[in-house]
Amino acid sequence: MLAIDMTTVPTSVSVSPAITHPPTPSLEREGELVRLTPPPRATTSLAMLKLIIGNKAYSSWSLRGWLAVKQSGLPFEEIVVPLYDEAWDKVREGDEFAPSSGKVPILWDGDTVVWDSLAIVDWLADRVGREKFWPEDDAARAMARSMAAEMHSGYAALRREHGMNIRKRYPPAPLSAEVQAELTRLFELWAQARARFGGSGDFLFGDFGAVDIMFAPVCTRLVTYSIPVPRFALPYLQAVFAHPYMQDWIADAQAEEWVIEKFEVAPSAAA
Repeated sequence: MLAIDMTTVPTSVSVSPAITHPPTPSLEREGELVRLTPPPRATTSLAMLKLIIGNKAYSSWSLRGWLAVKQSGLPFEEIVVPLYDEAWDKVREGDEFAPSSGKVPILWDGDTVVWDSLAIVDWLADRVGREKFWPEDDAARAMARSMAAEMHSGYAALRREHGMNIRKRYPPAPLSAEVQAELTRLFELWAQARARFGGSGDFLFGDFGAVDIMFAPVCTRLVTYSIPVPRFALPYLQAVFAHPYMQDWIADAQAEEWVIEKFEVAPSAAA
């Protein structure tokens, strides 16, 4: 097991200050933003991608899907659906949500639909070339795929106890034993990736790619909840937050008007 020197995330690695939440917008306003139409009947090669995502302040899986589409370089239409509002149950029954059973993100590529963020990564890699998402070296690519899959299926305690909320920054609080164990595993993987394959690049495998996309929401959680991180990880966090795609997402999250109260609970209150 690696010996990891822990430190508190400095204020220089931060999302923008939390905004004051305005009143919930009217259903008419929400309806304008979530007007959904049947998927276009066009060939995959000519149709613009359509990505349906949830609130940018809270939806970690939407962040992954959105980053993947941005990384592909393909033009796309973005539809943001406010989750869990009064219209949510009706909206998720729409035709465009049917393949995913009402979950986001969901990507339409002409007549073809892809849901689940990791599937979206793979689909886009097939479209534009895997070098946009995965390392060229076989050993590096094997490790990157394994780490992305582990993030996709694991770290349940971290997800459950520290939900994504980009607009908040809470003071440090004790972590559960489950979360501590998951973070130990996560930081060990990060250290191994950086040591073996990071090279002179800023990201886990040098260049920004799929594995960084999968861990991006974790980076926001570390900052939101002031969770201590290894010193080696600070430059990585800074690189993730400085990435233009993340800057755009964070700005949009700060500008959102929607508030989901159950995601606005401080960790100490939720314990």
